[in-house]
Amino acid sequence: MSYSCAMLQELRKEQGLTQEQLALKCGTTKTYISRIENNASDIRLSTLMRIIHEGLGGHLKFKVDIL
Repeated sequence: MSYSCAMLQELRKEQGLTQEQLALKCGTTKTYISRIENNASDIRLSTLMRIIHEGLGGHLKFKVDIL
């Protein structure tokens, strides 16, 4: 999930949000956002979706190609 960690930090910064502001918007803590961004904590898909939707105003889409 390290890609999602870097992506979250980049999106947060693009929107001019601090970790604390993002945490407040999506109902979590600054510490948890920091741990995710620093790849120090695993993140559940449902939590990632909530942070992106509620905190950043986006939608998460996945694409799976099976060869």
